Amino acid sequence: MNRTEQGIAKYLGEDCLRFLQTVRIGIAGAGGLGSNCAMHLVRSGFKQFTIADFDTIEESNLNRQFYFAHQLGKNKVEALCENLKSINPDLDITAHTTKISRENMAGIFGECDVIIEAFDDAAAKKALVETFLPGGKLLITASGMGGAGSSDEIKTRKVRDNFYIVGDMKTECNDETPPFSPRVAICAAKQADIVLEHYLNKFKEAK
Repeated sequence: MNRTEQGIAKYLGEDCLRFLQTVRIGIAGAGGLGSNCAMHLVRSGFKQFTIADFDTIEESNLNRQFYFAHQLGKNKVEALCENLKSINPDLDITAHTTKISRENMAGIFGECDVIIEAFDDAAAKKALVETFLPGGKLLITASGMGGAGSSDEIKTRKVRDNFYIVGDMKTECNDETPPFSPRVAICAAKQADIVLEHYLNKFKEAK
């Protein structure tokens, strides 16, 4: 274990950390949700990731996404890999700098145990759910995180044993309720927390 993993193992225990490191997590979108959720998951001990996004970093992203000013203009996936490996240099990341579509998402995320939906587009969210929900993978989506305040309205809803939705279900990100860091980050952290709790329970069941 490297020094980061030694530190995380103080809270999880070595056996549990090794168990979490067998899980492959797909991050569909590397914006405010995806980048912050990935950061929390790395800090929680997970090690294997598949991340896909076609976009580059713009100034307007820096108010809420896990990027820095010196990375402006870089591909988000490339920069996110760099930032995550600054936490744990031994991560196993498969990076796809590509636009995710209904046609390619099964190929990109087919080997993942978990899929985090982190899209802006409602049609893409729907396609991801329709593609992966029947297969039994742990699927975590988000809906409603715009604006500021009322953060207690951001809830975790369990739809099925393998399907969760995080958000307030109503506040879209738009000109009146922009995407600000606090509420977006709360949603991202809740997505990560679902994954962590799920696999901590699986570890306890396996003992």
